[in-house]
Amino acid sequence: MPQHQETRILPYSPAQMFDLVAAIERYPEFLPWCKDARILSRDGDKVVADLVIGYKLFQERFTSEVTLDRPRAIAVHYRKGPLSHLSNAWEFRPKGRKGCELSFHVDFDFHSPLLRAAMTVFFDRALSKMVEAFETRAAEIYG
Repeated sequence: MPQHQETRILPYSPAQMFDLVAAIERYPEFLPWCKDARILSRDGDKVVADLVIGYKLFQERFTSEVTLDRPRAIAVHYRKGPLSHLSNAWEFRPKGRKGCELSFHVDFDFHSPLLRAAMTVFFDRALSKMVEAFETRAAEIYG
């Protein structure tokens, strides 16, 4: 199964970064390839959301359950879509007086071994670009 992990030190608080990542409905405003984001339900710290990811002619809908543990962590568990498996986790730890250590981990797999082989390289680059988009968005919002 392909996996991707990144850790970045950012000059924003864990609460600020948590709020940014938890604002799923805002993803189409800044996240590459995110064409639509909809909250299907909210129940306490659980959110069920749909994301539509598209690139050129490719477009897929993913449904996930998101568990929010403010301001420490966000866990995402795949419900349905084109993959056989997807889970990802965000962790936000205080770093220094005002900063945050952001850790992102994703583990996914495709139904098709051929598609898995073809897309693994693309996904590694795309996931790095995604984390960078959150960092850029934080700079725009929080200065």
